This record gives sequence, structure tokens and C-alpha cells, in this order.
Amino acid sequence: MDEKERLEAIGVALNNEMGEREFYLKNAERTSNPLGKVMFKQIADEELEHYERLKELQKKWQLSEKWPETVPLRVSDTVIKDVMKDALGKIDEKATGDDDDIKAIKTAIDFEAKGASFYAKLRDGVSDEKEKEFFNLLANIEHEHYMSLKETEEFFTNPAAWYTKAEHHGLDGG
Repeated sequence: MDEKERLEAIGVALNNEMGEREFYLKNAERTSNPLGKVMFKQIADEELEHYERLKELQKKWQLSEKWPETVPLRVSDTVIKDVMKDALGKIDEKATGDDDDIKAIKTAIDFEAKGASFYAKLRDGVSDEKEKEFFNLLANIEHEHYMSLKETEEFFTNPAAWYTKAEHHGLDGG
């Protein structure tokens, strides 16, 4: 992948990150499920951070016409698992997601799977170690969002089974 293609890919990523952020904020506002609210809001905040880092990268890259040396290209790791654990400790075991919540979760799962794949493709298409590391971090965060959303989908559709699995209950024959 040449410089121009990679820079164009950053533009695509910017559009995706902002579109996803708006989707998450809309669903955080819409849902009445406490887990859905905190999860959608947290992912929206993380998508905004990705957008800001990518925008900064794009600006510097366009000016220098190469991967910038001076951009602070760290992106915070996701804290979505901690947010979910905290929220789950405060909500009713019988709380389920409604049809709109489940539809939103399925849409979000698709976003995050595509995002992880997109950033992994960028990572695999470059040779610069800093560039590779940056796109790898984004791919990993998108994958973590994907996994958390899959878990939330399971919780929304069958909270009792989710709690059983989460608590590692089993039959011991005794």
C-alpha cells in the first residue's frame, strides 16, 4: 500500500470513527437499559479519541507527505470491560435489552468487526514500526469493543444464562 492509499485510508477511518460515535451516542440516549447506556457512551468516548488521534495524524501527514515523526500517536487502551463489570454489578439480573437494543448491538458488532479488520489490513500493509504499532493498537481496541458487544448481546438476550456462565457455575455431581 503506497503513501497516497494509506492517507486515503485515514480519511475513511475518520468518517467511520465519527459515524460510529454518533451511532453510539444516539443509542446511549435511546436505550433505557443501564448497561446499554454506559456501554454505548464509553465506546462513543473511545471512538472520539480515535477520531482525534487520526485527525491529528492526517493533518501532520498531509503537511509532511510522510508518516509524521512528532505526532503523539498513543491511543488509550479501552476500558470497556471495566465499565461493563461496574455496570453489571449495579443492575437487575433480569434486565434484558429490548428489540431496538439488540438490533443496535448487532449493528455495532458489525461496525467493530469491520473496524478491527480495516486497521489490521492497514497494519499489515506497512513496514514502518511506529505505523504498524499504531494500527495494531487500533485493531486490538476495535476487537475488544467487538468482544464486549458480543458479550452484551448475550446478556441482553439471556441474562440468566449469561450470569451462569460468568459465575462459572457447574454441576459437581454432589
